[in-house]
Amino acid sequence: MRRVPAEMFRFTTGERAELYGAILQAFGEANERLETALGLDEVRARLRSAGWLDDIHDDDLQDALRQLRTWELLDVVQNHAENYRTAEEYERRNLQYSLTRRGEAAIAAVEQALSVLAATGALQTAVLEAVADRLNELYVLLGEAGSSDRRVFSTLQELESHLEALLANTKTFNGELQRLLRAEGADLATFREVKAATVAYLQEFLRNLDRRAQAVASAVQRVEQRGVFLLHERALRGAELPPVAGADPAPAWLERRRARWDGLRAWFLPTDGSRPRVEQLHDVARRAIVTLLQVLDRITESRRRSSSAAQDFRELARWFAAAPTEDDLHRLWSAAFGLGSARHAHLAHPDPELVPSSQRWAEAPPVEVSALLRTSGRTERFTRTGKVRDVGGIKAARAELARKERAELEAAWDVLGTGDPVRLSAFGRLDHAVFERLLDLLGRALAARPDGGGVRRAVTSDGRVEIVLRAGDAGRAVLRTSRGQLEAPDYLVEISVPGGGRAGVRSGVRDGAEAE
Repeated sequence: MRRVPAEMFRFTTGERAELYGAILQAFGEANERLETALGLDEVRARLRSAGWLDDIHDDDLQDALRQLRTWELLDVVQNHAENYRTAEEYERRNLQYSLTRRGEAAIAAVEQALSVLAATGALQTAVLEAVADRLNELYVLLGEAGSSDRRVFSTLQELESHLEALLANTKTFNGELQRLLRAEGADLATFREVKAATVAYLQEFLRNLDRRAQAVASAVQRVEQRGVFLLHERALRGAELPPVAGADPAPAWLERRRARWDGLRAWFLPTDGSRPRVEQLHDVARRAIVTLLQVLDRITESRRRSSSAAQDFRELARWFAAAPTEDDLHRLWSAAFGLGSARHAHLAHPDPELVPSSQRWAEAPPVEVSALLRTSGRTERFTRTGKVRDVGGIKAARAELARKERAELEAAWDVLGTGDPVRLSAFGRLDHAVFERLLDLLGRALAARPDGGGVRRAVTSDGRVEIVLRAGDAGRAVLRTSRGQLEAPDYLVEISVPGGGRAGVRSGVRDGAEAE
């Protein structure tokens, strides 16, 4: 904040703030049409076209332009390329005004502030999928020697724009969500509908958040295997930065790219081993759902009751305030809080022989009264505690089941691992469980969008197994299991698993044949 010039936003305050803002907006619209300089008459014409209908005298307009020059928001130059026929024409058309860098920054800051005030945040799962798609596309481009540097630059720009949209929408939505949690709506019906809709929205967003976040983290790791430095160098060549006077803009451009990449890792794959920020978003959303549901329950409960306890106490306080004498206050207190039945009258002293029956109640020693008498009319009953259920057997059975499922999954990946591209027909006959794993991988690959070469890539939800699918010839592949057979195009399939290889396909075919 110390680097922001002190006079940069002076035009937004004061009596002539509206005129200053209209002039700067006119210069901003001219910049959009690639007109970098405006004369006095051109400024007046643009003000009139923008809806500024007030008649502005030349002296007032020149004073406003001069003040903007004093704040270093506008610059003025002489137009030596124009031919002037009269002295008056020279006076009006000689001076040309243009925005300075500070003026451009001031206009951009005001427009950004207005857009933030009017913006509504959103949690968009489509942005997460777009981030993963752009990372996968960068991975493919870095692996192809003949890929264009301009394509790498444009893809990186799309990735950063998606990431900025994710961060901006998330921050805005979180701010609106926290304000909603603190809000107290006057119209309970509308207030309840908004909160119920927000709960449904959060639940829909959290449904597949873990899988999408894992897909982005896996894509980040694959790109880093090809080299982030190489990615930025190729993107720099594709950016084709123009030469400028002074320092080379390339180092600053590369530094911004590295900062954006660090932000991407902080959200999905932190280098310091801390929790990804996307998981913190998961926690915030879940806490918001619980809080909103509690608020909805309180609203429903208040609707069900004709009056609340708070309203009863307020009415009682008004009665106390209107009581004329202290005796009336005591009677009101007894009527409000002393009407409970004497349920403790049957209780006796632990040693009744020590208390004569003729002794007055006021002089008798006190008797311990159970707190449950006030609510349920019963005293405490001490019984044996219930037995704690032994869940050791259940835990052991669940652990054994988890180990068995894990072993079956590892065995399936060992069978399906190809290492190199093979025909789909090479799998031949498979065990049905292995076939279901293969069918799931094929479904993921076919659901992915093909790249420029027609190659489809997909990974499992844990990011460990990757399948690459390429279109084969016109042949057909027939896969057989113990429950039937599947006929499909004979794709070229490459499945990468930890420790997998081409031997996995052969062993899978051999095991299937023996099972047959």
